[in-house]
Amino acid sequence: MIYWLDLFGTAVFAVSGALAAGRKNLDLFGVLVLAVVTAIGGGTLRDLTLGATPVFWVTDPVYLWLASAAGLVTIYLARHDFLQRRFLPIADALGLATFCVIGAERALSLGVNPSIAVLMGVMTGVFGGMIRDVLCGEVPLVLRRELYATAALLGATVTVVLALVLPGIALATWAGLLSALALRLAAIRWNLSLPVFVHHSRH
Repeated sequence: MIYWLDLFGTAVFAVSGALAAGRKNLDLFGVLVLAVVTAIGGGTLRDLTLGATPVFWVTDPVYLWLASAAGLVTIYLARHDFLQRRFLPIADALGLATFCVIGAERALSLGVNPSIAVLMGVMTGVFGGMIRDVLCGEVPLVLRRELYATAALLGATVTVVLALVLPGIALATWAGLLSALALRLAAIRWNLSLPVFVHHSRH
């Protein structure tokens, strides 16, 4: 089940990358680059940081092909406003929740410190989107007001803590996923955000 959710998250993140490319009027190659980078960027950085090589999409190329296909399909589906306004935010929240949990579990399986495992979970969930936004010349979403990285942090933390307390129990996986998903959906529904630092310079 988690593997299929991981593939779903990969496709959703690829769609968000392709849509970002469309908003910047990029060509077909640009669409593919942003789709793939958004989908696999976080997991790639995680594996490289942990020394887990070859990275996941090299050993299982279906991730690469799925991201590419999702990017191409988005070119056709983008004409439907429903995709961007209703489906994508909810699907993206599920993808974020899945990625942060998988990232944390991947790190734990390699025997790293729990705090590093949490960091790897957050990295898996948000880094692809950061690359997407930087390539598009925008301030990354995770650095703005929305509770995005915070949701990934919550999900990864819950996963790691429960995995240490109840090793081998699937409860850690699902509790982490649902906690991240719930916070992200709540942030979307009620426009929740962290306080913003506003600096007023004196002249």
